[in-house]
Amino acid sequence: MNLQEINSTISKIKNKVYSPIYFLMGEETYYIDLISDILEKSILNANEKEFNQTVLYGKDSNVDEIISYCKRYPMMSEYQVIILKEAQDLSRTIEKFSEYMLNPSLSTVLIINYKYKTLDKRKKLFKNIQKFGIVLDCKKIYENKVSDWIVNQLKMEGYSINIKACQMLVDYLGNDLNKINNQLKKLRIICSNETDISPQNIHDHIGINKDYNIFELRNAIGTKNTIKALKISTYFTSNHKQYPIQMILSSLFNYFIQIFQYHSLNDKSDNNVSSKLGVNRFFVKDYIQASRLFSMKKISAIISLIKDSDLKTKGVGGSNSNDKDILRQLIIEIMN
Repeated sequence: MNLQEINSTISKIKNKVYSPIYFLMGEETYYIDLISDILEKSILNANEKEFNQTVLYGKDSNVDEIISYCKRYPMMSEYQVIILKEAQDLSRTIEKFSEYMLNPSLSTVLIINYKYKTLDKRKKLFKNIQKFGIVLDCKKIYENKVSDWIVNQLKMEGYSINIKACQMLVDYLGNDLNKINNQLKKLRIICSNETDISPQNIHDHIGINKDYNIFELRNAIGTKNTIKALKISTYFTSNHKQYPIQMILSSLFNYFIQIFQYHSLNDKSDNNVSSKLGVNRFFVKDYIQASRLFSMKKISAIISLIKDSDLKTKGVGGSNSNDKDILRQLIIEIMN
């Protein structure tokens, strides 16, 4: 995701520099909704909206109808705003917008929310929009960038977050920015008297146990603390809705891939390890320690074990083991 382009677009909107077309597309719906909301709040005041703002939905509209709305003139306002939500429902006919995009009404701001899909950059529509409007491809953020995103979001509101607390959120919520943002909103409200968010805050208000979570499981495995790892695995399988085994196996798989990558690095400086593995510099020492306990040969065997465990959870090969037994057996085999 090009955050620089997104932030530049938001900055221009806040400075009242508008484009006649905003085509917001891609998998990361957080930024599609954010930019659409900022435009909706910025362009027209409450009185102007009554006559000059139209919200349409892709499944209930067609391209010709939407274009006819766009060609109307605003009433007692410099602009009219047309917001097309769920535009992906018009994906089969979306190219019909091509001609309008070459000659858009400059008194209309057309905002198209095209979620989970992207335009073909080789076709006319994409090229035509760029002549007068803005196309933003809101891609999913890489998981190794989520920690920085959380830190920056909180910093803008005057908050900071403990490194472990931040990692707990990333491990639990992945790279779903909508879910993360909702939890950050909750934390800012509840922790309004505290500026530094701690693991205890995450434990108390988000429901992620500060002692039994993915971060602590990896840490226990990385230090070969078998008793702690088995205790955490028992907690997970007793709370399988919150910690589905597929999520746990995926996290362990990624963890051992990172340790394997560490072994293969020629430059093992903290900065390079942090960059190549996509981890905070604070955690580099943990990967160094784990690499001493797990050789490349051992990691290759562990990765095979994780894949076999994944197949067992899906009943492949006639396995009738439950998740608790599969995870427990995997951890014992990893530690041996």
